[in-house]
Amino acid sequence: MNPKPKVAGIGEFLWDMLPTGKQLGGAPCNFAFHAMQAGCEGFVISAIGSDDPGDELMDTLKHLGLSDAYIQRNSFPTSTVTIKLDAGGHPDYTIHEQVAWDHIKFSASLLDLAGELDAVCFGSLAQRNPESERTVVSLISATKPDCLKVFDINLRQKYFNREIILQSIVLADVLKLNDDELPVVAGFAGLSGDVRSQLKQLLSKMKLKYIVYTMGSKGSIIVSLQEDSFIEAPKVVVADTVGAGDAFTAVFIAGILKGQPLSEVHQKATQIAAWVCTQKGATPGPY
Repeated sequence: MNPKPKVAGIGEFLWDMLPTGKQLGGAPCNFAFHAMQAGCEGFVISAIGSDDPGDELMDTLKHLGLSDAYIQRNSFPTSTVTIKLDAGGHPDYTIHEQVAWDHIKFSASLLDLAGELDAVCFGSLAQRNPESERTVVSLISATKPDCLKVFDINLRQKYFNREIILQSIVLADVLKLNDDELPVVAGFAGLSGDVRSQLKQLLSKMKLKYIVYTMGSKGSIIVSLQEDSFIEAPKVVVADTVGAGDAFTAVFIAGILKGQPLSEVHQKATQIAAWVCTQKGATPGPY
């Protein structure tokens, strides 16, 4: 493995409109940023509009130290997501339709990048539009055999269905989901029993290498064919939880790519996710 593994996030790229002001966001961007912070070379694959908010997103991306080489520009508006926070800092999202990242095109440059990636993270939201869905599937299918394909499910509003969820899990090596999302997946995949039983069924049934299951303040579980790991969540003063799950996934994947033990990687991912909860926005740093 290279000293700096190459990882990418593909999908939504946008402005999070928080009560405290706007912040760069979108799970694929958050993943790429935190993977970079954890010692990888991070890439964001998405699309923005040919407008002022898009220009500002590009400037912010460069300021964070991420490449803009795979950010497409098109005639659709740059995306914004309105976020309301409850008393515990947990977000409620309002996601707008027919925005630039609904129309990510597959290209020769993406085909070339796919062959170089050591890991790629994708979710369900960017697959709500057929054009971007085709691009996501094409990119994942073009990666090398040892590339870790990470499906961070990120169920949002009405923008998912059984076909896309199950197709994406089949494409993946690693599934990331939380305690709100497991019951949905269990229904789609016909799982039964308690949480650990469902995770083990999913691991075996879908031929996954890892499942990362987060439970907010109750901690997290990582299961693989070889071992399981449970870690309680640290008690912190929460600013907001936006991006914490993406940070967890990125730090976990970076550690696995570097060959670190699962227990060590899980501990580091837990610590960084907790720290992100103490900060405003999804991409704080450095750490």
